[in-house]
Amino acid sequence: MRIRHLALAAGMVGLFCLPAHAEARDIGRDTLPANDGWASEGEGTTGGAAADAEHVHTVTDRAGLVRALDGGSATPKIIRIAGTVDANTDDDGDHLDCEDYATGGYSIKRYLAAYDPRTWGSAKPSGPQEEARQASARKQAERVELTVGSNTTIVGLKGAVLKGASLQVRNATNVIIRNLDSRDAYDCFPVWQPNTGGLGDWKTAYDNIWLTGSTHVWVDHVTLSDKGHPDADEPTYFARNYLRHDGLLDITGGSDLVTVSWSRFAGHDKAMLIGNSDSATGDRGRLRVTLHHNEFESVVQRAPRVRFGQVHVYNNRYLAEGDDYRYALGVSTESAIFAENNAFHTPGHIEAADLVKSWNGSALHQTGTLFNGYPVDLLAIHNAYNSGSERDLTADVGWTPTLHTKIDSAAAADRQVARGAGAGRMP
Repeated sequence: MRIRHLALAAGMVGLFCLPAHAEARDIGRDTLPANDGWASEGEGTTGGAAADAEHVHTVTDRAGLVRALDGGSATPKIIRIAGTVDANTDDDGDHLDCEDYATGGYSIKRYLAAYDPRTWGSAKPSGPQEEARQASARKQAERVELTVGSNTTIVGLKGAVLKGASLQVRNATNVIIRNLDSRDAYDCFPVWQPNTGGLGDWKTAYDNIWLTGSTHVWVDHVTLSDKGHPDADEPTYFARNYLRHDGLLDITGGSDLVTVSWSRFAGHDKAMLIGNSDSATGDRGRLRVTLHHNEFESVVQRAPRVRFGQVHVYNNRYLAEGDDYRYALGVSTESAIFAENNAFHTPGHIEAADLVKSWNGSALHQTGTLFNGYPVDLLAIHNAYNSGSERDLTADVGWTPTLHTKIDSAAAADRQVARGAGAGRMP
């Protein structure tokens, strides 16, 4: 432990010892510019910019981050993350593996034997192994679920990584998260759901960042990925992929007025869900989200999938690949996606008709789309080539965005995003 602390101290010296003539920009005091998406509505989004000196923290480990978050309090605060902060650590800072969380006799071998569909059937798992799984999951959740309260800014310093954590912005307002590499929100204890999708599926617990019931949130220049434990390396159980990761950034529970900009989503299955479910009718009039100048690389689906929300998707860059690719824009119940000037790059086996998927959706506005360098009309292509089980979409989504920065051509945005999206690329 002493060697670890000395190494961190040396790194901090490098971060803060600047030449006398140099003035490092304090991005922790930045606020969302006017008209920059839905989060700029009304009084805008300022995060912890008003924090006094006592509530400006630089953290280098999980314990420090937990103290700085202050139990999700609404006190204005700025939290700077330095180095790599690993959420899967104990109070002494020692790393915890899945075996350290397992309790009550849980093991994946016993769990698979107990709930094999050939013997268990289609009932929801219950009994000793499911109880042990739940107890084990609670132990991990106590470590990795980190609650972010109102009036908070979280920024990464140069090279900052938040590993294994699920940042949860719950019922909060006025939050900023910027310049942070958030990776590998790894669930040690997925649950088997026999009736999901007709064939059953594995359900995981953690998003890298989760907004629920929250308003006025700005997520900017973050990198979100599974780096360290890609799901492609996981086995298959009960003929279904044993996924360890949920979403990269999910916006649910009636969250509203959110801007996600200049961020990178990479190497993941279900990247972004906006809206909980088709039955969450209380989300009507909320879930207003702007996505601009983001890069979605090697994302299988949900980039984003939208229910109910008015979502402005412009100047984003999509790099699709892989045999398991499903779609980019998911048009679900009462969604109103206004997509402008986005650029898609795909290999030959992924066609323009694969980019849009509808579940009970009715409308999609799209203009200025580039597909492998050529202009295409995603709406017309979807309506011409959908599976027949999907109804045709109309172009009338019932609204026109007014809160946005300059909208460039898809070609220009493609180049800009390739250079500037993600953590460590702040202008």
